[in-house]
Amino acid sequence: MHAVVAERAVEIKAVVCRVLEADEDRLGSADHFVEDLGADSMKLIELLANLEIEFDVEIDPAEFENLVSLDGVYGVLSAALDH
Repeated sequence: MHAVVAERAVEIKAVVCRVLEADEDRLGSADHFVEDLGADSMKLIELLANLEIEFDVEIDPAEFENLVSLDGVYGVLSAALDH
């Protein structure tokens, strides 16, 4: 995990929970956004846009398929920050 992502993990989780309307205390790092939280593709696109804005990064569209869990979000942001 990128150092910036590790430092801002709580903030990242807050963004995910706000967009997906999930309870921060109940969201685990491996919980699946679609299967466990009922998110649809529009919510995932909204999440992608919010992450790009909040963290001033450009996420490769190929990484979209990895935005399925909090662990996946950490990985996507780490990859975006490394470029």
